[in-house]
Amino acid sequence: MDLGEFMLRVLVALLLGAFIGVERQRRQSLAGMRTNALVSVGAALFVSISAMVEVNGVLDPTRIAAQVVSGIGFLGAGVILREGLNVRGLNTAATLWGAAAVGSLAGSGFLPQAALGALAVLFINLVVRGLARYFEAKERNGGGETEVTYSLQAVCRSEDETRVRLLLLQNLVGSPLRLRLLETSDLDTPGRLQLRAELVSLGRQERSLEEVVGRLSLEPGVSAVRWRVLGEVET
Repeated sequence: MDLGEFMLRVLVALLLGAFIGVERQRRQSLAGMRTNALVSVGAALFVSISAMVEVNGVLDPTRIAAQVVSGIGFLGAGVILREGLNVRGLNTAATLWGAAAVGSLAGSGFLPQAALGALAVLFINLVVRGLARYFEAKERNGGGETEVTYSLQAVCRSEDETRVRLLLLQNLVGSPLRLRLLETSDLDTPGRLQLRAELVSLGRQERSLEEVVGRLSLEPGVSAVRWRVLGEVET
């Protein structure tokens, strides 16, 4: 393998890894665009080593590729979080695994196949995710559609209001929850205010709401977060 071909393979792995990571970045995942790009490039580099080094006169890229799969398993375990009864990060870990596979394909010289693999990973995260949530909501509602309204309240420092508002909006991107109202009010405690949001969804979406609440509660300036159901209306 000459230097030009090596650079092309690594560049393709970098671009495809970043392409996969854009969707994870938008969802505020622990492994975003940079991490997926690094995983893809790293896999390509490892596979390229075995493609350039002969063992008993034979080039065998699959030798190191098999070890890459095992290594990504440890990396994926680091992005899986458990919050009470909920487990988060499984999709992100699987996406890292996919990015490593794409990088391995690119490092082995299968560039069109690597591009198709990246498109498949992105298709699953964007399209199949929405379909899964649709069928999940449909099953919970017994086939019908119910519009559920939630109230979310968070207490934070006055100087953190803008950041908390922005964080809430970011976590609603791609969520089945729609924002209907967002307002703030001062509290009796100096330097503290209450942020209240009304969120609407088709069907019960407590799991998605808990994800938003969990993310807000991690902010140092947020001292309390709670939510409740305001009502349900058949549509």
